[in-house]
Amino acid sequence: MLRLKTTFDAGIYLEKKKSFVDYLQFCKSPVREAGDVMRKALITGVTGQDGSYLAELLLEKGYEVWGLMRRSSSFHTGRIDHIYKDPHEHPRLRLVYGDLTDGSNLSSVINEIQPDEVYNLGAQSHVRVSFDIPIFTVNTDGLGTLRLLEAIRSSNRPVRFYQASSSEMYGKVVETPQTEKTPFHPRSPYGCAKVYAFWQTVNYREAYNLFACNGIMFNHESPRRGETFVTRKITRAAARIKLGLQDKLYLGNLDARRDWGFAGDYVEAMRLMLQQDEPDDYVIATGESHSVREFVEEVFGYLDLKWADYVEIDPRYFRPSEVDLLQGDASKAKRVLGWEAKVGFRELARMITDADMKIARREKIIEEQGA
Repeated sequence: MLRLKTTFDAGIYLEKKKSFVDYLQFCKSPVREAGDVMRKALITGVTGQDGSYLAELLLEKGYEVWGLMRRSSSFHTGRIDHIYKDPHEHPRLRLVYGDLTDGSNLSSVINEIQPDEVYNLGAQSHVRVSFDIPIFTVNTDGLGTLRLLEAIRSSNRPVRFYQASSSEMYGKVVETPQTEKTPFHPRSPYGCAKVYAFWQTVNYREAYNLFACNGIMFNHESPRRGETFVTRKITRAAARIKLGLQDKLYLGNLDARRDWGFAGDYVEAMRLMLQQDEPDDYVIATGESHSVREFVEEVFGYLDLKWADYVEIDPRYFRPSEVDLLQGDASKAKRVLGWEAKVGFRELARMITDADMKIARREKIIEEQGA
């Protein structure tokens, strides 16, 4: 069955190419040139870390980008303010209100926007918090994906779908490194919800012939990561301690090991998955594993601080069931997509630390001016 990359206006194409033969070949081509017709993408979670990097990438590739965001009394668009323009200026990035917990709304959004590609990045993504709000987490991360898949299926359009799956699905691992064939054993409500969403994506691919892909993303960080996630929590605290704005950093399990990469690298893999001839699932990772302790050592050492003088353990940050080791094997992504991580562990840690030092210096100036 022929799956088209995007919807298009044949008249516009023929006017540009001047050849009906070219037009027929265009219809059969699995991937079109970026300049042919502007593709349209919908990103859920566009205001998050991954959503902001993906929006940047797609705009660079010539897409028209729509971002789904939840209605709130406050705007939470800080990560995309640099690329967002007033809608009266006819920008290629537009925002629309919606929520993964509202299926009828999702159907309306899909039918109104008529996207060629949908990237489902929206989620309650904090693993530790998922133990405190498990029902909300499952409703958003698990059932939210199902609602979105059903909205796409009901639209009867050749939409290409990307599901942001997670290495947390592996949980209590039985083999290292983890591949696309490694069994799942999730150890949190978040991990369980992501496993449900993963298999619904596979099921809709097999049952309804949807072009639906899972990207099994291992931990990916950046200066845009939320401050409650352990990497930013560490870099933020270290920068403030360096400038005398903070005395201590409280953490949980220092021995947990993760495969940390750069979010800016990982969104490239997301787009590549939807440009292939056939849909499939891919592990996206660096192939290296480092402990939380190693991350702390790298950050504090970079700032010439002795981490043991400032870091204390607080049991409240331990998970009820821990994931001890995650390390991904992205050889399939390298072989099929031509993708591999560019930013390494040390470079990533220092990149985030440098960004948080700039924030801490501004805070220091404000504190001194207020004294």
